[in-house]
Amino acid sequence: MRVDVAIVGAGFAGLGMALALRDAGHESFVLLERAAGVGGTWRENVYPGVACDVPAHLYGFENRPNPDWSGLYARGDEIQGYLGSVAAEFSQQIRTHAPLLRAAWDGAAWQLDVGGRHSGRIEARALVVACGRLTEPKVPDIAGLQSFPGPMFHSARWDHTVPLDGARVAVVGTGASAVQLVPALAARGAAVTLFQRTPAWIVPRGARRYTDAEREAFAADPTALESLRAALYDEGEARYASRSGDAEAAASAREVALAHLAAQVADPALRAALTPAYAFGCKRVLLSDDFYPTLASGAVTLEPSALHGVEGSTLIAASGARHDADVLVLATGFEAAQQPYAQLIEGDGGVTLAEHWGRGMTSYASTLVSGFPQLYVLNGPNASLGHNSAVLMMEAQARFVARCLGTRGTIAVSPELEAAYSAEIDARAATTPWIAGGCRNWYVDERSGRLTLLWPGTVTEFRALLDGIDPADLVAVPAAEGIA
Repeated sequence: MRVDVAIVGAGFAGLGMALALRDAGHESFVLLERAAGVGGTWRENVYPGVACDVPAHLYGFENRPNPDWSGLYARGDEIQGYLGSVAAEFSQQIRTHAPLLRAAWDGAAWQLDVGGRHSGRIEARALVVACGRLTEPKVPDIAGLQSFPGPMFHSARWDHTVPLDGARVAVVGTGASAVQLVPALAARGAAVTLFQRTPAWIVPRGARRYTDAEREAFAADPTALESLRAALYDEGEARYASRSGDAEAAASAREVALAHLAAQVADPALRAALTPAYAFGCKRVLLSDDFYPTLASGAVTLEPSALHGVEGSTLIAASGARHDADVLVLATGFEAAQQPYAQLIEGDGGVTLAEHWGRGMTSYASTLVSGFPQLYVLNGPNASLGHNSAVLMMEAQARFVARCLGTRGTIAVSPELEAAYSAEIDARAATTPWIAGGCRNWYVDERSGRLTLLWPGTVTEFRALLDGIDPADLVAVPAAEGIA
């Protein structure tokens, strides 16, 4: 099979790429999805209480607005349904049960070996990797973990067959998944013990449902949705200052978070245990209106230290405290800095992307990688956000890639161009809380100490960066010598 473009992954990034290609008049492409269905993160994360912490009308494709979101923030199942409706437009191009086994650049095109129901070889002029960064659960190395006799699973691999009502459930981690999951478990009558290695900065969520009249108005007047999206975009961009270390903005946001904590947790000891000791923005800032009240109600036992060891059904905290549990849930994040797909992709000279990224992910324009011609990575190195909707970044990248694919010849970037971009990222990140804020976060690769996940700027700046690049300047092999 030969196509112009092969896209690996059918979540937000992959579907966004398909939309951009179609808008640009490209129809020769295929989307390869290893799972049984589309959706990526929202297909995998189905734990109780799962929802998005970005306003719904900003967490969707600009040219595929959805007037029917149930509220300001969408539930996980709603987002999955939305992605399914977008995917229906590409039913002829999507191949599910089609894992990528290997992709190799042969000097003129990408040769892809695909497994599963669609096993075989695909030749593509260009390869777009849209595998996401939150796909592989991170399981901590804890002594005796495998000795736990009861059900044990990661929050992104939820086992709905396990009865939880009235069960003693231990949750490890206090990140974005846990602050949604813990209140939902407590509401079901579970006796929850929460292991907190490090508390999070949490600000009010302010969630509310849209009325029928509001949804009808959105459907009747598309300009109303456009105006709302624009307002939400501006609100998100304004948050960049507090997340990135602007002293005045960070102090103001920190006071909001502390006031939120004080208003919802009366007990001074509990409040102290939930107060972060690192800079605001160093870790992902969380949104919740029910996490603190759930802990303050006594429905949850907070263990203010990490899980250190497991002896059968007894969980041993770093503090030395021991807690018994029937079910163990690992809300411990993902292998975000080291992407599993990188082992499968071979560029010039057979060098794998994993080898190239041995000291952390690097790129040019957060999209192109030196030594890998005609390879485009979406939602990869320095393309994530801590202040606004990640979908905005994916859309910007997809439009850039579509422009590149409209250019004749083989596009490749030099090591010097990639090194210069990486140095600029390092310089911009050096004084931010992500590097200098006194915490460990998943934005930074522990192997190098570099900021490899986040874009250290606004979405507006990122768009301007990509719009300012002329793909013709990146052509390494003219069409007469290479491929058209």
